[in-house]
Amino acid sequence: MSRHDDRADAGRVRMPADVDAPDKVLYGLTFRQLAILAVAALAFYGAWQTLHAVVPALVLVGAAVVLGVAVGRRDGLPLDVWLLAAVRHSRAPRALSTTDTTTEVPDWVQAPASKVTLPAPLTLPADAIDDGGEIRLAGVRAAMVAAASVNLALRTPDEQAALVDTFGRWLNSLSAPTQIVVSAQPVDLQGAARTLAEAADQLPHPALAEAAADHARFLGDLATRRDPLRRQVLIVTRTTGGERAARRRAEDTVRALAGLGVTTRALDGAAVTAALAAAADPYRPPRPGGLATPDAVITASATHRRHRPGRS
Repeated sequence: MSRHDDRADAGRVRMPADVDAPDKVLYGLTFRQLAILAVAALAFYGAWQTLHAVVPALVLVGAAVVLGVAVGRRDGLPLDVWLLAAVRHSRAPRALSTTDTTTEVPDWVQAPASKVTLPAPLTLPADAIDDGGEIRLAGVRAAMVAAASVNLALRTPDEQAALVDTFGRWLNSLSAPTQIVVSAQPVDLQGAARTLAEAADQLPHPALAEAAADHARFLGDLATRRDPLRRQVLIVTRTTGGERAARRRAEDTVRALAGLGVTTRALDGAAVTAALAAAADPYRPPRPGGLATPDAVITASATHRRHRPGRS
């Protein structure tokens, strides 16, 4: 190994990926698993002392089930936690609504003859999003930062070490809960192809117009044959401070990650709303014009107003 490789490896620290995994206490088992096994062993021992002459098969089956629940895992979760989540999911309502469905139906509303299950109220953690991009939660505020990604494979070992060191300094500077969400979202190449084809007719030179039209056809063919995706990185920071505290923390995050050579920006209210809507339904195209505020007055434009002709 060369001296250059020794310097590159000296700046690297191997970190486990399962840092949030519970600690193993004894024989590769966690404290939760040991507690379940201890309770099951005591119950089985008491049943054996009471019914030592004749042991029903159900007792052995129950002990085996408890043992499997204690040491089993599925989808990265302990089996007891997974079963509890399955029970909660089966008992949870299938339809949710942001409107109040707990009040009684007024007398002047004709109720359907068949019994219809009303949706349960949907309780969202966020109360409001201001124009600056701060998300108001229950007692805390959060802000969102959009960042691009970095391809470490195209960098030299020295550059990789510098990038990891910069990212590590930002991680060590965090003093509040921070979440990094990396997702893949579909790209609307058909819309880009239509926009480019319409703009090609307005170009001054025929060769430039032909090149734009050819590129529009390429984008349309790529959208038909492939399923293009783009990678989105969102960083959500929370703080218990007053107003603008989360926004200032997001701006600090932008300045701290500027050394990585990535494009970062703190999202405003409209961008945060669009990001949350895309996270809830990534395959729905964004609505043009954004969403109106609760106190905004919505009027139709002059081009969309039509007078109904009078009858002759």
